[in-house]
This record gives sequence, C-alpha cells and structure tokens, in this order.
Amino acid sequence: MYKPFPQELNLPAIEEDVLQFWQSADIFRKSVSSRPADRPFVFFEGPPTANGKPGIHHVIARTMKDFGCRLKTMQGYRVERKAGWDTHGLPVEIEVEKQLQFTKKDQILAYGIDKFNARCRESVWTYKQLWDQLTTRMGYWVDLDHPYITYENKYIESVWWILKQLWERDLLYQGHKIVPYCPRCETPLSSHEVAQGYDEVEDPSVFVKMPLQQEPGTSFLVWTTTPWTLISNVALALHPHVFYVKVRHRGEQLILAEPRLEVLDGEYEILERQPGRALAGIAYVPLFSFLRSTKRSHYTVLADFVTTTDGSGIVHLAPAFGQDDYQAGVKHDLPFFQPIDKSGRFTGEVTAWQGQFFKDADPDIIATLQKNGRLYKVETYRHTYPHCWRDDTPLIYYAKESWYIRTTQFKERLVELNQQIKWYPPEVGAGRFGEWLANNVDWALSRDRFWGTPLPIWLDEEGQAHCVGSVQELSELAGRDLSQLDLHRPYVDEITFPNPQNGKLMRRTPEVIDVWFDSGAMPVAQWHYPFENQEIFARSFPADFISEAIDQTRGWFYSLLAIAAMLFDKPCFKNCVVLEMVLDKDGKKMSKSRGNVVDPFSVINRHGADAARWYLMTVNPPWQATRFDGKGVEETVSRFFGTLLNTYAFFAM
Repeated sequence: MYKPFPQELNLPAIEEDVLQFWQSADIFRKSVSSRPADRPFVFFEGPPTANGKPGIHHVIARTMKDFGCRLKTMQGYRVERKAGWDTHGLPVEIEVEKQLQFTKKDQILAYGIDKFNARCRESVWTYKQLWDQLTTRMGYWVDLDHPYITYENKYIESVWWILKQLWERDLLYQGHKIVPYCPRCETPLSSHEVAQGYDEVEDPSVFVKMPLQQEPGTSFLVWTTTPWTLISNVALALHPHVFYVKVRHRGEQLILAEPRLEVLDGEYEILERQPGRALAGIAYVPLFSFLRSTKRSHYTVLADFVTTTDGSGIVHLAPAFGQDDYQAGVKHDLPFFQPIDKSGRFTGEVTAWQGQFFKDADPDIIATLQKNGRLYKVETYRHTYPHCWRDDTPLIYYAKESWYIRTTQFKERLVELNQQIKWYPPEVGAGRFGEWLANNVDWALSRDRFWGTPLPIWLDEEGQAHCVGSVQELSELAGRDLSQLDLHRPYVDEITFPNPQNGKLMRRTPEVIDVWFDSGAMPVAQWHYPFENQEIFARSFPADFISEAIDQTRGWFYSLLAIAAMLFDKPCFKNCVVLEMVLDKDGKKMSKSRGNVVDPFSVINRHGADAARWYLMTVNPPWQATRFDGKGVEETVSRFFGTLLNTYAFFAM
C-alpha cells in the first residue's frame, strides 16, 4: 500500500523528485487556476536586484512569503504571485563601474552614457539564473515567467504617470537645500537611503578657540567633530535661554555653556554668568582667511537648536554643510561659502588643501589650528556617521538644487494610514516604522546619475517646467511618434519640444529618480496601470500580505505606503510580517569581509531545502534575530525529519 522509503534519509534526493513532479505536472499553476477567481488573496513580491548573489537571508524571507501564500491556497484562496526584478540605481551602476575600473563620474561621461547604460542593462541579470535556481530549488512558488521588470518602458511609463499626478497637485518641486550627498557617486540620497548606511566610526573631537574682536585674551570655546567644516565657518550659535559663563582657565579666558564646564581640563574660576540672549552680535576673529564676502560674518547669533548634551554649548555655523546651519544662514543673511566640489574635494578657494578629500583633510586642519594657537584640545569621538548605502563612502551634507516630493504634507495622514495595517510583530509598526513616519521629511527624489527612471520634467531657458506623464504626451509635444523610444538616458535626453505656454525650447532636466520610488510604484507599474489592465489592478490592490526584512521599514515599506497614500489615500498592503536579520552563529552580521557569509546552495544541497526552511522558521521566531548554525540544520534533519521517516516507515512495514 505504501511506497517503502530508503533506509537512509536523503532529503535533497526526495526533494528533487518532488520538484520534477511539480514541474512536469504544472502543479504551481494548477494550484492557482483551480481556486475561484472571485476569492483572491493578493501578495506583493519585493523585487530583488539580480546583479548580486542570493544569501541565506533570502531563504528566510522567501520561506515566510511561501508559507503565507501556501496557507491561503490551502484555505481555498486564489493566490497569484508575480515575481519582480529591481533593475535600476546605484547598486547596478557601482557594479558596472567596478567592472570597468571606473572611480569617477567623469569616466562614465567619457565612456558614453549609452554604452554605460547598456552594460547596466546586462549586469542586472548577472545572477538571475542563480536567483531562479534558488527560488525553484527551495520550493518557493512565484511566477518567474511573467515578472515585472523596473527598466521596461511600460513600467517606466507608469512611474511617469504617478509623478505627473503628484506634479499636478503641486507635490513635486525643485528646491535648494542641504541634502545627504555621496561624493563618490556624486549624487544626493533620500532620508530612507541614508538610514540604511550608518556605521560606527571614530572621528576627531575638536575644541577650538574663537577670540573676541573687542576683548583680547577672551575666546568662545567651540566644539566640532567635523574639523573640515571649520574652513567654512561664518558665525557661532548660542541658545538664548542657556546660561553661559566666562571662566579664567590656564592663563586665558573662555566662554562656554555653564552645563558644559566639565569639558575643561583642570581648574577654572567663573568670572561672569549671563544668558545666551545677552551674547548675541559679538564679533570674533575668524579661524581662516579663505572667505571672500561683503556680507557681515563671524559674529554670534541665537538659535534654539543648540544643545548642552555634549560639546561646549556653542555651535559653529557653516551654512553650506548642515540643515540647521543653512536655515540660520538664511535667517541672518550670512555668507554662503562652499569650497568643496561635487567629488568631495576642496576647491582652489582653499589653497592650503586644494584637491584634498574633505575627511582626509582633518589631520592637516587640526595641525594648523595647533600651530596657530587656536586648538584647545583634540580627542577621539566614537559615534555613528552616515555612509553611502551602496559603496560605504562617508556622506557629506551638501547644499544643492534637487527635486523633492512634499511627503511632509502627508505626515499626519501617513501615521493614520499606518494604523490600518496589521504589523507582525506589532511593535515594528507602532515603533520603528511609526516613528519614522512621524519624523518624515520631504522625499529627495532626484539623482545625478545615469541608469534609472528619467525624471520626466522638461525645462526651458527661463526655468519654466513641464512634467510629462506618458509616452503619448511626449510624442504629441515632440511632434513625432516616440512609441519605440528607449525611455532611458541618453535617448530621452535628446527629445526636445517647444514650451506649450511660450514656445521656447524645452530640454529634459538630466536627473534620474530614486530607485526606491521605482520599487514603491510596483502596485501600479507592474500592471502598466492606468494605460492597461485597469480591472486586474482594481482586484490586485491593496495587497493582503507582504513580508521582508526589518531594513525595509526605511526602504520598500515606506515607499509603498507613501506613494499609495499620495495617489489613493489608502495603504497598499493590509498585513506585513517583518523579519529580523540573519546573523552568523556567533551573533555577528554576515559580510564578505568577515568571511562568514553562508551560501544557501551548500546548505540546501547538503541537508535539503525543507530542513533549511523548517530550521529558519523554528529556531526562534523569525521576527527576532536568527543566529544561523549549520549544525542546527543538521539536527533538524535527524530530530524532525528523521522522526517523520521513522513514522512513515512504521506504516509502510
């Protein structure tokens, strides 16, 4: 009656037999088509980028997604699941730059945008076969034959349509602001990209003396962990309601916040005590003489953002390199001095360090301060600092023109819509994700790069702008059929047309958009909505279920909710299972540099996909950090699957 099992359990061999049966009998498609179309369960697949190899953490994510979809299938729901590929952005560009041995953006321009983007298009599929093999081998059922691909024209056109909707509601604008900026990639980044790239570093903690112009022998004591910004100092900020003291210390007089007296080394005598508001407008001697400006500079101003939790309670202002500094500069009409170019190097305005990378100049700047008698002390400060999420370059907060989406206009609504979503575990939605939404800033959309969805905005010589929302609209404006045009750079850059308002020639602004906008647009763009598939979209929105790792609270989860809220005033997913990170057996983050990355194929080929899946789901709740240990998978085979084999063998006797 029962087919006898072999004496020795060989899960990989059994699984290969099952996989062959599934494929030959088309079981996945039958499991979908046999369920009623009027009882759907909607699932959204978060798109991976196939120019990197899959890791063991992808197994746990795919397992959780497969669990949810199979459960609902067994409950009688029709669960269609469309695969997807994230194919644009810095992850792809940086990989191609490595292949071409490029280190600067200018090298791409010299090589040719057309050839570079062609290499990017090829690169995104480098490991597609491995991804497909992993998906199939581990038994993750998803439609690999009809995926959405973010670089396809239809997908891009839907993204353009979304941007056009935002444009018409005055939600898309250009602004000159301080942006987190990667000098290696030479592009601004969004707040959610920055959130994924913080590293713990050691920086110099520098206390410098700013002598008062009218009171020789007395100095403001100022603290910074970015000595390179002192080159651009134009003012000092004090809190109006904090009390400041003048002290006699080591033969000189220093002014600092009373709560920060602890930073002084040795004995001191307090000579005066007064609130910050009494110290406004006092001129001091500049540290350096590089600034050339007719505006008043190098004096004290008042600002509420000054704190006394660290430093000296006096903040040095460099309006080109910090948001608070920038706003204070605008308020007080301070000079704007930005002697660092887009590659993060000092310009000719700073002759002493011309051509030097901003972070590399710190030791020389500190040495100069010491030589000039302006250094009080230097220490080491350990803290987290933002780095590029793709190439680990230290970021710089840099003032430049960029395009933004007014997501702050929806801050309260995003918080409300988030409460309609069921999060597992609940504390992620209320805590990590909810707090992120509550501190939402306008979305920095544009990227000064090459391989991405082009920003569909055309400008004339006077700066008047027109946003294009479809290929048909672009064709009508250009006066020719552009239905076969590749919508990427450089081809779309070549399309010009007269301004419909004044007849002046319009050219496309050269930026592409944030790759996270691409992925967040997938509920709409995967169906080429609204240009076709309106009925399919209507029954596929919102999703009943999504699941990814916790880092997506700053990535895909946010972009999904933000775009859906702005377009439809509703969340685009109802339930979200958030997975914690997979660590090595010692609890350390897996990385190539540590040599502790686990190859999922070696685990599956040795122990079987079912053993790996069961282990990852049961070793601890998957929304807690998982310490992956190959011995644990081996024990799963013997204890769990061995028990199943023995039970089956008993009935097969």
